[in-house]
Amino acid sequence: MTLATWLPFVAASIVFSLSPGSGAISTLGVSLAQGGRAALWNIVGLELGLGVHIVVVGAGLGMLVAASATAFGVLKWVGAAYLVWLGIQKWRETPAALGGVDAAPRAGAMVRRAVLINLTNPKSMVFLAAFFPQFLHYEQPLLPQYLLLGGTILAVDALVMAGYALAAARVRCILAQPRAMVRANRVLGALFMSAGAALASARAA
Repeated sequence: MTLATWLPFVAASIVFSLSPGSGAISTLGVSLAQGGRAALWNIVGLELGLGVHIVVVGAGLGMLVAASATAFGVLKWVGAAYLVWLGIQKWRETPAALGGVDAAPRAGAMVRRAVLINLTNPKSMVFLAAFFPQFLHYEQPLLPQYLLLGGTILAVDALVMAGYALAAARVRCILAQPRAMVRANRVLGALFMSAGAALASARAA
């Protein structure tokens, strides 16, 4: 793969990662509630979920999900329900539940939650299935190209999510008051539920 092909892929990956979605909402929420270090575990989970999508697309299964209304629908509704449930939990979360929480004991739970957020988003898989082929040179070995493209999009997405986490951590002190944190929780809860509603209305093509 040439640099002339890879650089446009990097630019497109940045646009893909910057687009507001459930991953960004999750990262912002964790960073606001528990700080930037805790958000790193959320980012690890998001990238693991995205990595699974990349592997699935590389294996050719992504196009099957895009072509199968049943598979797409099941994954879509599971993902939508999960996002709405997260939104309700965030809406009901109280500042008392956030104070003095050490991120380490909850790291595994945050990683698992973030993995599920990305895994249950079929639009990501369908997008990647349509996105990757545009940058592949089929006269060359495909595996090295998939590894390069997959590694690139994971790195770009991790950096973008880290940027979201850092931005949220910077304003965390403003939300130190319980009333401000309650309002922030409700805004994030509403965003999660809106993302769930948007996913529920999504179509494969």
